[in-house]
This record gives sequence, structure tokens and C-alpha cells, in this order.
Amino acid sequence: IFQKQVKNLGDQGCVSYKKGGVYVDLSWNQMDQLIRNFAYYLLSLGIKKGAKIALFSPNRYEWFVADMAILSIGAVNVPIYATNSSEEAYYIIDNSDSVLCIAGTDDHLERILKVKKRLPKVKQIIVFDEIKTKTPGVITLSQAIEKGKTYKNKQEFEKRIKSIRKDDLATIIYTSGTTGNPKGVMLTHGNFVANVNQILYDFSDYVTYKDVCLSFLPLSHSLERTAGYYLAIAGGAKIAYAEDFSTVPQNLAEIRPNFIVSVPRLYEKIHAGILARAADVKGIKKALFNWSLYVAKKNTPYVCQDKKPKGILGFQVRLADKLIWSKLKAALGFDRIRIAVSGGGPLAVSDAEFFLGMGIVILEGFGLTETTPVTNVNRPGMIQPGSVGPALKDTIIKIADDGEILIKGPQVMKGYYKNPKATKEVFTKDGFFKTGDIGVIDEKGRLYITGRIKDIIVTAGGKNISPQNIENSLKESKYIEQVAVIGDRRKYLSALVIPAFEELGKWAKKQGIQFANNKELIENDKVNE
Repeated sequence: IFQKQVKNLGDQGCVSYKKGGVYVDLSWNQMDQLIRNFAYYLLSLGIKKGAKIALFSPNRYEWFVADMAILSIGAVNVPIYATNSSEEAYYIIDNSDSVLCIAGTDDHLERILKVKKRLPKVKQIIVFDEIKTKTPGVITLSQAIEKGKTYKNKQEFEKRIKSIRKDDLATIIYTSGTTGNPKGVMLTHGNFVANVNQILYDFSDYVTYKDVCLSFLPLSHSLERTAGYYLAIAGGAKIAYAEDFSTVPQNLAEIRPNFIVSVPRLYEKIHAGILARAADVKGIKKALFNWSLYVAKKNTPYVCQDKKPKGILGFQVRLADKLIWSKLKAALGFDRIRIAVSGGGPLAVSDAEFFLGMGIVILEGFGLTETTPVTNVNRPGMIQPGSVGPALKDTIIKIADDGEILIKGPQVMKGYYKNPKATKEVFTKDGFFKTGDIGVIDEKGRLYITGRIKDIIVTAGGKNISPQNIENSLKESKYIEQVAVIGDRRKYLSALVIPAFEELGKWAKKQGIQFANNKELIENDKVNE
């Protein structure tokens, strides 16, 4: 897919990254040369088809280069979260039988070097950043690329690409469970190609060579890997890399992307931040903002159906957009967004409706690492807040007798690496993958997630309760950061709450409550009332 876009788009921008405080582009041709030269270097090391290579780095264009080089020669990318510790990285590198490690920064290199003596299979470490001190067995990416240019047997690269089949392993992504060591999810080239094509079937008009995507979710997560990276390549869109998750608001305003893929937390924070700032506004500005919220609520059903209201409401929507929404969208960097995807967790209906009301098409979806990951998503013109939408093309969803969501489709994983027992446990006899999630499907085929099998609370009275909906309702309060509902085998439910201290502190000051720190704040009787 990448090679096809190199031929089609050549000198057009492929990626954009911060350099010297400004965003600069690399073209499809430039990326192709970097990928080929790095692949040549890997071939010069004798990396065989099917060999595992660990990639321990935050998002950056070099991740793209390394991943494409690895996949092009038929090797297997084993991504590691950039936040993982030395021991967590060690387990993944060791369990996956990786023969090579790629580190993003000097810090990631140090974490690997701490455990290197226990990794006899690892031949070499390659680091993206330039390093000041020479370390035996360590080479920088730029050095590797220079060495790759001198590789003689370059036709081997073309042979490897042509030899790749859909059932060949592309990646092993380790997912952390609640207990025990993480399991390595095996995804094939066929899984990724199928999932990208399934998404493009409904979204080809929204991911094109004219579009820009901002990448900020970890590429080690399957959602960003498929929907924010491979999908962008398949559509010919340019990928701009955020500097860090903390700089996403700033980078959004700089890039003004056409589509983004995010977890609900970003949308929650933006929504809460806007409401918090609006709370401090007085007079006519306050009245205008509240009026715009009223109009947005009326406008939401029209945006969900991709329609424009007529008459008085149509006039109000245009006026609200001119006076309030357009300014908000421009400040957020959302003024060019055509679709904003939310996945990886439940999106509160209030958050979804806030953006939809302003005309921002936010689409909630569903999936798991084991399903590459997308199985369901709302479609433009058929949006239902609270639902994760209908199944993708060629995907079968059914609900088991106990309410568990079962999935079958070409995007479902090959299995867990070196763990046939765990693989067998997550498939039904007729080949459906058991998600562990509980849900219902409405008459229009839309899926609603109502909880997790393992999270079900059984009260002392024997009542089964899914805590997710209660938690989501509580989290709609701007004073609550996180919440967990408990009550297994008890007569009543309780909630463990982590306050949103910034908002709670503002409220307390307005009430004249004196406090020196967060501990004093939450111990105050008036706050607890």
C-alpha cells in the first residue's frame, strides 16, 4: 500500500514533524528512500523473514520508517509503549524472541541497556536519537541508513516484499491484563489490510491526499496503528506528529488537522475546559455562550443525520457558529476537522453531543487489540451518541446468552504468541472471538457497550450490576476526574472518587473555604457535603 502511494504522490508531503520549533515535511519519495536504506541495513545484518524486532519509542516519523522497513522485509514489529519500564520492556523483548531492539531516545536506550545482559538473542540496538557516547552493540538510525546505502544485494528487498502473504505475521502487540504477564497478540498483514479496507469502505471520502491527520495516541496501541497511521497511508493523507501528549492542544492549533483519532479523555478535557472558562465569564458573553449551548442541543440531531436545519433554527445555528462556535473551533484547531474518531473507551454522551452540536462530526467506535482493532463505528449521517455504531463490512457481531459480545471477521487475530491455551479460551467452538465486553444490539444494528464481564458487581441481594454506566454518569461532573464503583457482595454500592482538584479548588475558593493543599480540601466538611 505504501509503495503504491509513493508512485501516486511522490513529492507530496507524507509526514510532518517539529524541527527547530516549526513543522517541516518529508515527501513520500523521501520517506521511501529512508525506509529502503534502513531495510537494506537490516538485510545486511542477516535479518530473516519472520524475525522479531522490538520497537521502543514514542510517536515520531522514524517510527514510521522503522515499521515500514521491518514489514517490507517480512520481519515482525514488536512495539513497546514508550512509558514502559526496563523490566516491562525486558519481558516483551524476551518473550517475543526479538533479535534486534530499536530505541527512540537516549532514555529508552538506557532502559534497554539495563537489561541487555539478560537478552542474549538481541544482536544489536539501534537508536533514533543521536548519542554522544559510543556504546558497543549500539548504532544510530542515521548511521544504519548510511550503511544501508552501501548494501549490494538490493534486489533482495524487492524479493522480500513480493514474498509477503496475507497470513504472514506483521506484529505482536502485548496487551496488559488485570493479572499475570501481558499476552502477545499476533496480527497478520491480512488483518491490517482487511481492517483498513473495511474502514475505507465507509470513509474513503474522509481520508484523502488532501487531508492531514495529527498523530498523538501511542503507535504501540492498535487504534493509532490502524486508524491513525495505516489508514492515513492507504488514503494518501499526510501524518503530522504531535511533540508530546502534553502539547496536543498546541499542536492541534498549529496543524489544524482534517481528522484525528483519540481516546475519550481528550474530548472530555476540552469540553470541561471550555465549560470551566465559560463559568468565569459574565454579562452578555455569558448569556451568548449559554444561548449557543441551547442552539447546539437543538442542532445535534441534524448533525447526526448530516442535515442542515431550516427556518428559525437554521438561522440560529448560522448565527451561533459565526459568534461563538467558529471562534472556539479555530482556537482548538478544530476548524478544518471533518471527522474526529473516539475509541479505546466509552465516550460520555454529553461530550459527544457538545461537539456534535457545534457541527464537529465525532464518531465513537469499538474494537480490541485482538481485532486489529476496529469492529464497529458510527458513520457520518447515521450517528447515535451512546452507541459505537454498526459493525464494519464483513464483520459479524452477535450477543451470547450471558450478554457477551462475540465477533467474527477478517480483522480477528491469529492468536496469542506462544500461548495456545489462552488462544483457545477466547474463541467459541464456532470460531467467534469472545471480547469480554457486554452489550446489546438495537433494531438498526447499532452496538451499545454496557459493561465488562469481569466488572459485573453481584450485590449481597444477588443483583447483577454493570458499574460502567454509573461511572460514566458520575464522570460528567466537572468536579470528578476518575471514579470506580464497587459493591461486590455488599448491600449497597460505593464510589471511589478522584476529584478534579483544579475545578474543586476554584469552587472552594468561591465558597470562602480555606485550604493549604489537596488533602485539606477533600477533608473539608463543606466539600464532602
